[in-house]
Amino acid sequence: MSKTLLITGANRGIGFEMTRQAAARGDRIIACARNIMEAPDLVALAKSNSAITLLGLDVTAENDMKQIAAGMTRKVDILVCNAGILNSYGGLEDPSHHSRAIESVLMTNVAGVFFTARSFLPHLLETNETSSQPSGMTGKIAVISSAMGSQQRANSNAPIYRASKAAATNIARSLAVELAPRGIAVGAYHPGWVRTDMGGPSADVSVADSAAGLLARFDVLDLTTTGLYENYLGEALPF
Repeated sequence: MSKTLLITGANRGIGFEMTRQAAARGDRIIACARNIMEAPDLVALAKSNSAITLLGLDVTAENDMKQIAAGMTRKVDILVCNAGILNSYGGLEDPSHHSRAIESVLMTNVAGVFFTARSFLPHLLETNETSSQPSGMTGKIAVISSAMGSQQRANSNAPIYRASKAAATNIARSLAVELAPRGIAVGAYHPGWVRTDMGGPSADVSVADSAAGLLARFDVLDLTTTGLYENYLGEALPF
């Protein structure tokens, strides 16, 4: 049975490919980007597949997002918190780690997850006859985190991004505990080192393989595994 996925950061990279693959397999997608007018590839994809609906959404603007969510009438089966940015790979003395850049990373990668989950929670809790959720479940939240946020895999590069992904994983764990009694399962996922604008051309995982793996992991997430932290292949990661 087809599902409805709401995917943030769908204009490029993994978010775009998840949108493409999910729509191709028969799911309905609400593909979100901060500025739809600056996402020509996503617009073209939506024109080619009626299962894709475009939505302008800034995950750092909670009041706007709440209004958008309040005006939406569709049930969401899987909420994919994918929007994320990286300001620099440099270490402590990198001047790119200035206050405005740090604020932008933390607002997008951390607060954005929280605001997105809170804004669209009513749509996850809705039930209808076409919902594909297992018995006892109302919806799922998938947080795209990173193994770079693992405390046990610390390194000296990209400290702000690493901290933001550690926090995103922590939020996923907290939401898993809070929302399990309401039938919502939550997972945090590492997409792999992916050949995207962020990952660079030397990365060892293709965008297509990462997206396919992530979608497969979302499908099997349930209330018995809620709170997990794993990669796109289903391998558990250390916190």
